[in-house]
Amino acid sequence: MDRYWLLTWTTYATWLPGDPRGFVSNIADDTGKGIRHNVPGTPCDADVPALRQYMRQRLKGNPVYLDRSQADLLLKQFQETAAYRGWSLLAAAVMPNHVHLVVAVAGDPDPASLLRDFKSYGSRALRVCSKSGRARLLPSRLPPENRLGRSLALPDSALSEQTLIVLLSSLCSL
Repeated sequence: MDRYWLLTWTTYATWLPGDPRGFVSNIADDTGKGIRHNVPGTPCDADVPALRQYMRQRLKGNPVYLDRSQADLLLKQFQETAAYRGWSLLAAAVMPNHVHLVVAVAGDPDPASLLRDFKSYGSRALRVCSKSGRARLLPSRLPPENRLGRSLALPDSALSEQTLIVLLSSLCSL
């Protein structure tokens, strides 16, 4: 494999723009121009109550918190997606309100395509499960701001089993 990626995203509506914990989304600067503070190592925007309230009003459904059976279903789907694409899923942590994956890929694909594939096939698996007798988990169409996630290229030297355990343990305690 040529590249290793840490992929992270939150479940629907559990961390909205305007959140006091911080967020990366377009906001207006002093002149009204849209800007995004997303440079690694620099502060992100935080605690914009009016934006958070606006985003709550735009929700298409309730926030999604995953239970154990849903996490198990997602893990199985992530493994299937990785195998189908020829990727290696090295580590996964499916938490009630967010997901972390470490994926090895051939070449240098756009990390947005990796995120898109894992999130879309995972969402589809949850929807299929919900149609078989479980409560609906996700709105049928998500707004663009919920299609985001984060990706970080990892150096080959960082990928020992112990490093992955420490990395995922620290991320899941956030």
